[in-house]
Amino acid sequence: MINLRKLFFIGAMITLVVFPATVLAEPVTINWWFAHGGRLGEKVQEIVANFNASQSQYMVVATYKGNYTDTMNAGIAAFRSKNPPHILQVYEVGTASMMAAKGAVKPVYEVMAESGLAFDPKAYLSTVTGYYTAPDGKMLSMPFNSSTPVLYYNLEAFQKAGLDPDKPPKTWPEVAAYAKKLVAAGYPGGFSTAWISWIHLENFSAWHNVPIGTKENGFAGLDTKFVFNSPLHVKHIQQLADWQKEKIFVYGGRRNKGNALFSSGQVAMYTESSAGYAGFKKTCKFPFRTSMLPYWPDAAGAPQNTIIGGASLWVMQGHSAAEYKGVATFFNYISKPEVQADWHQFTGYLPITLAAYDLTKQQGFYQKNPGTETALIQMTLHNPTANSKGLRFGNFVQMRAIMYDTLEAVFAEKETAQQGLDAAAAKGNKLLRKFEKANK
Repeated sequence: MINLRKLFFIGAMITLVVFPATVLAEPVTINWWFAHGGRLGEKVQEIVANFNASQSQYMVVATYKGNYTDTMNAGIAAFRSKNPPHILQVYEVGTASMMAAKGAVKPVYEVMAESGLAFDPKAYLSTVTGYYTAPDGKMLSMPFNSSTPVLYYNLEAFQKAGLDPDKPPKTWPEVAAYAKKLVAAGYPGGFSTAWISWIHLENFSAWHNVPIGTKENGFAGLDTKFVFNSPLHVKHIQQLADWQKEKIFVYGGRRNKGNALFSSGQVAMYTESSAGYAGFKKTCKFPFRTSMLPYWPDAAGAPQNTIIGGASLWVMQGHSAAEYKGVATFFNYISKPEVQADWHQFTGYLPITLAAYDLTKQQGFYQKNPGTETALIQMTLHNPTANSKGLRFGNFVQMRAIMYDTLEAVFAEKETAQQGLDAAAAKGNKLLRKFEKANK
């Protein structure tokens, strides 16, 4: 007579041997909404695929949601509908808004502490993490893609114009002099720029050690106001507008729409994020290098240090403990020296950890690729001051739109730089008061 109980036991044991629980269990899905298109987006998907292949407990699904503004708006809408992703990539100017989003965010320091996994905030570059930490020093979001603007220049164009490729311009008067020679050599324009607000107002302020706003650029309190209509700011923006007449400067459009001006050879100098490196490496048919941003030599505080752009990864509320452990596991993975060094070397973004920076140096990357260390040298040129440690303004996403409108009006000669910046500061201060009132 067959012993059914014994037979069932044997069958169960065979099932466990052939199909262990770790295989039978479905991996925990972690949704990450990100804002990188093109080559950067492809690299993000490669990182995710490598993480998923490295273990079987978790499955990260990375979804492109458009540009930074689109991605942040999508995340806010998803939270309101009670269906947020686990991880949301938010650009640096959205930091104050995310900090004020009560009930929407689970701070990274909590996620990592609850996971029980190793986590040392001191392993990360302080110039990066300072942007994303609370006043008590606790990390609120995970740095991922941090960049700073640099000057790209075309080596072939310099040689054609009789300029020394080993001596890029250091000051704005030198940029103008170089640009005139480039135009005389047949180039349609001398220089252009991407991200004009970020580079020529926000980083311009830090680089010249002047405030863009009071209260340590918003770090010391919500009762701040904009002061980017100072004589130095007005001088710079008006000079850009005036330089258009001689093709010294050519405006290329909002965000990084002007990148094609550089990659196609229409301008030989271009201020852009260090993260533009990957795209230019692919599209430029000529050799190029980078150097530090130019500065006005009569400005007493210049050059100081630049500030970061890019984005960090915010963890959204509303998920299970198991899912948060998956988020923590993924954050540890993307912080590995080899992962960060590869991301840094491919994209031009800063390595977010000291170990990744050291590994890149050990691998000889900076020696083989002159200029690729520019961003790091520039960021750490001097210890940050109250004017150069970053920005933390409420409603700054809307402020960027006002800045774009203002600068375009000045470049179109509809108003002077003084008129435009005065009006923009006034509009911005109304946004700051609105944010302050809503978050008291």
